[in-house]
Amino acid sequence: MTAFDPFPHTAPRWFAIPAHRPFLDDLAAGVLDWLGDRPPEALSDAVILLPNRRAARAFGAALATQAQGRPVLLPQVRPLGDLEEDEPPFGPGELGLDLPPAIAPLTRRFEMARMIVEDFLPGHPPLRALELADSLGRFLDSCHIEEVEAPERVATLAPEDLAEHWQASAEFLGLAVEAWPRRLEAMGLVDSSWRRTRLLRLLARRWAEAPPTGPVIAAGSTGTVKAAADVLRAVANAPQGCVVLPGLDHDLAEDAWAAVDEPHPQGALKRLLDRAEVERAAVRPWFRGVVAVAEEASGQARARLLNEALRPADATADWRTEIARIRAETAARGQSADPVALGLQGLSVVACRAEEEAAQTIALLMRETLETPGRTCALVTPDLALGRRVAARLERWGIVADSSSGATLERMPVGTLVDLAARFVADPLNPQTLLGLLKTPAITLPEATMIAVRALETSALRGPAPRRWTRIAERLDRSGQPRRDGDVVSESAKSALAEAAALAERLRVLSETARAPFSPEAPLDQAARALTALIESLAGADVWSGPDGEAAAALLSQLIEGGASLGPIDPEAFAELIHALLRETTVRTGGATHPSLRILGAIEARLARADRMILAGLEETVWPAAAPTDPFLSRPMRQTLGLPPPERRVGQTAQDFVQAASNPEAILIHRERLGGQPAVQSRWLWRLQMLTGGAHGEHTRIKIDRSCPAVDLVRALDAPTGPARLARRPAPRPPVERRPRQLPVTGVERWVRDPYSIHARYILGLREMDRPGQSAEAMARGSAIHKAVERLTLSWPDVLPDDCEAQLTALLHEELTAHGFEDAAMARETPLARNCARWLTGFETRRRARGIEIRVEEEVALTFAAPVGPFTVTAKADRIELSATGAAILDFKTGAAPTAKQVKAGFAPQLTLTGAILAEAGLKDTGPVTPEELTYVRVVGRKVAGEVATRGEGAEAEALSEAALAGLKARVARFDDPMTPYLSWVAPQFMGTFGGNYDRLARVWEWSVIGGEEGAE
Repeated sequence: MTAFDPFPHTAPRWFAIPAHRPFLDDLAAGVLDWLGDRPPEALSDAVILLPNRRAARAFGAALATQAQGRPVLLPQVRPLGDLEEDEPPFGPGELGLDLPPAIAPLTRRFEMARMIVEDFLPGHPPLRALELADSLGRFLDSCHIEEVEAPERVATLAPEDLAEHWQASAEFLGLAVEAWPRRLEAMGLVDSSWRRTRLLRLLARRWAEAPPTGPVIAAGSTGTVKAAADVLRAVANAPQGCVVLPGLDHDLAEDAWAAVDEPHPQGALKRLLDRAEVERAAVRPWFRGVVAVAEEASGQARARLLNEALRPADATADWRTEIARIRAETAARGQSADPVALGLQGLSVVACRAEEEAAQTIALLMRETLETPGRTCALVTPDLALGRRVAARLERWGIVADSSSGATLERMPVGTLVDLAARFVADPLNPQTLLGLLKTPAITLPEATMIAVRALETSALRGPAPRRWTRIAERLDRSGQPRRDGDVVSESAKSALAEAAALAERLRVLSETARAPFSPEAPLDQAARALTALIESLAGADVWSGPDGEAAAALLSQLIEGGASLGPIDPEAFAELIHALLRETTVRTGGATHPSLRILGAIEARLARADRMILAGLEETVWPAAAPTDPFLSRPMRQTLGLPPPERRVGQTAQDFVQAASNPEAILIHRERLGGQPAVQSRWLWRLQMLTGGAHGEHTRIKIDRSCPAVDLVRALDAPTGPARLARRPAPRPPVERRPRQLPVTGVERWVRDPYSIHARYILGLREMDRPGQSAEAMARGSAIHKAVERLTLSWPDVLPDDCEAQLTALLHEELTAHGFEDAAMARETPLARNCARWLTGFETRRRARGIEIRVEEEVALTFAAPVGPFTVTAKADRIELSATGAAILDFKTGAAPTAKQVKAGFAPQLTLTGAILAEAGLKDTGPVTPEELTYVRVVGRKVAGEVATRGEGAEAEALSEAALAGLKARVARFDDPMTPYLSWVAPQFMGTFGGNYDRLARVWEWSVIGGEEGAE
């Protein structure tokens, strides 16, 4: 048998490996077959050019596998797309050229932003300057790759009839493309894209003039870069050179081939062959390794099916004719199997409901692969978030897949620390930022002990956000004081609060030091230095070790080196900038990964092969992604300049899809919803479904396999195994001796509406904790108004001052400030306070004209006999006005007052029970007092500044009070029965603001809404 000859004497030496074939395995098998009986060292003289480093590494493994123990020396494998420094044949010295080194990507970005700020847009925010630098960099890279002659002529591309912003963009680009080379020359550097293209161009010229004499094989590249295409052409013309193309479709009809356009998967190959002046028919098949006959036939049919499905839109009118022709050709070869049905063998389409279900399904499919020893699986998706989800679910089984995408720095420990530290600089007193920073594992601050952090959180950072460091000290000091007479604060609690105070003081010093450069703005390099010093103060100098630490250190170093000229920046914009930079920085950690599982991007998956290939993210705008929008150039401007249209990228990803989907077992996964919104499946899936839908035989129905046991299993994991077992309405019956024997009138009101909350609060002793930074302005405003009215009454108990309105306005301002309202909030509260003061002055004047004695915040109590023992009800009225005939009970509110119906029905017994206590026990220094008025005073300060809502006067007030006390006694007697349960939400229509604190504990949503009456007891 004659050995395979990749370097025939007759040109052209262009070969192709079909999409359904294992590219690297066939390439390695052909190279070894050519080696034949030659000595093993003969192969070491060969140069093999592959698209990237990953393909180069994979080829080495494929060569070792195909050699089957045969001793061979590896050839010189070089990545054509990722040129390495000083390695033949790409070394500048070898090409006779001394090129300056390439500028580092991050340095280039900052230097370009610096140029924009200094030369074009002085005072432009740094973050926006960096965004402009990114767009400008992409434009220059396109010009370098496409070898655009005189890119500065872009300034003349926008005629006057175009929109004004296109003209401005063209003018800016025209200036920038002249200024940037001058800056690079001053630095002694060049753009990496220019350097790479220059090296490829020089290599193409050298090999065209003096072809290499040794064996050279360029494989797997589609020549999307013009210079790389010319290198391929020079390789094919060398005496011992050849080019091996991936996935060239020889079966596509000539009229369809002629119509191949940019978005088509064969578009890049067609451009390459046209540039090399090679006919498609002249491209020969490469050596084929040993593959089972059935697998070869199925793979060939699969590739044919995919290529037909993705043929140009103008050539799809004859789909049925093409299918009939394919079937006729198959029958002529004596094959009985339907080629369409054969192509669908091993191909399945899976529809998942959303991201979570897709990630779980893919992880399960990958895990299932490992059940067969030696079997491999690869996930191919351009959706990085989906890849991270799958990797996280694989780690549940202790499996770490080989992921090509790495992780963004913001998601890694040191990146999180840097982000939180920058936010701390911007807003040092933000509770969420403070707690996130203190609970970061990397923190080594001596004062940040677990005890100190916990005490600081519970005593100072929960509830309304503190706006001053002194407010934190005040809260900690208040937490160290006994709440009631006779209470004792333990020594351990005092010690914890002391540690928290020391931690707060340390954080204050650190924040002031870090914010010192800002007044209110700072040069970016000084801000970065301050941030670096802060991070080292918090976590020590060792924080920069490890892959994420090194990446963060490099990022901050670039900010320090190149940030000085970007102009000043305020703390908030600095935090936003740091977050954006962390999000855009990718870190590849390496480490031990499972050899059988890979998670690859669409580009990294080129030429990859696995026993099971999973293609995910097949939704429009994901795969394929939407055509990018150029912020600087319109389509006509790009065309005039010689830049490719945006759709070219779609064609490249389409070829990636065809290559991966031609795997013997390919699972195509799409999601029905993305981000909570309906998703549209990829156009490639639509086309495949349309083709197979029209390919039904006379007696057969051909369908794509949509069954996937993994999806069913994933859904079964979350599905109930039987009838839904919803929580029943809670009905606890604690021992009578544990039930409360004393309640305030507000507690009785809660008891009437939601007995379960009394059980949770007074029997279980549960208190709902405020959220860190919880907004409590409404409550704080009410407390401030209460306190201001109280101070007015205590200062002028009898006669109001002449400037009562001014005095009350000042008191309101003082109390609002004391309750945490800052300048921004006070701008809103000031006019409301004036309105409140004006209305309250009139209200006070009218009330005092009756000749009353005012008591404020005075506690009263009444104890009465009950079946199990005495029961005490207490009250602390906002105001009691004593007159010669009785007492008026007033409650000040900023929210809505209970309705008369609620008061009469007993669901709002606050005032009526207070009246009953006065009628039975009186005040401390009086005997029983008849309640003669029950009034709510609502103070809001808006258009209607206030209103008085009286719920009972005279005999009615007395009768309501008596009825409330009788109702309380009956309730106490009922709950003294050990069989009486503390039900949840007995009066849901009157819950108002009383619901919510214990609703989750009671699982109200589950038994009252989902379960309905069936869940209630």
